[in-house]
Amino acid sequence: MFGEYSLILGISIAVLAFFIDQLSKWLVADIFLNHQAPIVLTPFFNLVEAWNTGVSFSLFDNGGIWGTIILSAFALAVVAFLLSWLKNEQSRLVQAALGMIIGGALGNVADRIRFGAVYDFLDFYYNGWHWPAFNAADSFICIGAFLIIVHSLLNHKKQSLKEVVK
Repeated sequence: MFGEYSLILGISIAVLAFFIDQLSKWLVADIFLNHQAPIVLTPFFNLVEAWNTGVSFSLFDNGGIWGTIILSAFALAVVAFLLSWLKNEQSRLVQAALGMIIGGALGNVADRIRFGAVYDFLDFYYNGWHWPAFNAADSFICIGAFLIIVHSLLNHKKQSLKEVVK
């Protein structure tokens, strides 16, 4: 019974993250139909068009069709692992974080399947320094991972305090 409730929260957030990611990519791509990249929005932020055939920061981007297949298969295996973790997770924070990661991963897999690459468009910079372009899916993955790490650190600290009190 508990597994069903943890799945509901996590999968709901995964669906929402996937939808936000795909909608944002569609909206930004539509903007670029009439403009040339980059579109300067602030002194530190542009919209750009970047196609990432690799993984984070374009690592392993020379794999061609096999790279797309291998990276997509790997992402789907990670999603399967995260779903099994989600089913047994008791922390609502971790359930939400897992949903973010799952939705983000599936958003990028959808791009790979449809286009052979992931569509990135968020470009932050300061002076001459640019963070590599990314998208909403990448943001969900990073935020979800950050929340899991924070939860783990806080939970470990609580456990350590309980052992000291014993």
